[in-house]
Amino acid sequence: MQRTLVMVKPDGVQRGLVGEVVSRLENKGLKIVALKFLSLGKDRAEKLYGVHKERKFYPSLIKFVTGGPVCAIAVEGPAAITLVRNLMGATFGTDAVPGTIRGDFGASRSYNLVHGSDSPESAARELPILFAESDFVDYKPLIAPWVFDEAEDK
Repeated sequence: MQRTLVMVKPDGVQRGLVGEVVSRLENKGLKIVALKFLSLGKDRAEKLYGVHKERKFYPSLIKFVTGGPVCAIAVEGPAAITLVRNLMGATFGTDAVPGTIRGDFGASRSYNLVHGSDSPESAARELPILFAESDFVDYKPLIAPWVFDEAEDK
């Protein structure tokens, strides 16, 4: 079972896509274990995106993600990271295939609507930046046996 971060960025929030993103995650069978609407603030944004600090786009990225509210979502499921990355689509909306979040709603290289952890290590680093351990809720969705074949995980 993996836990990962999905964050609807300010452009996605401003465009009213939070419900769409949550719906796609739930429809895929992923379990939402924490959800929070917040302003990132410069300190949190720099911690979250610190891996890009030496990149040319870093200052504009920080300005962008602190420019409006975001919706942070923690999800769980078998292969959650891969499932989320596939749901999001390619980083740039112009490259993302239809049927993905970015493919259906993205049209820009700069505004790509959502962030998702790209590895278990990234998820482990990113989740505590946005959530306290007490924010997570544990439950067993009744549909889980109809979505994921537990025999595949063994």
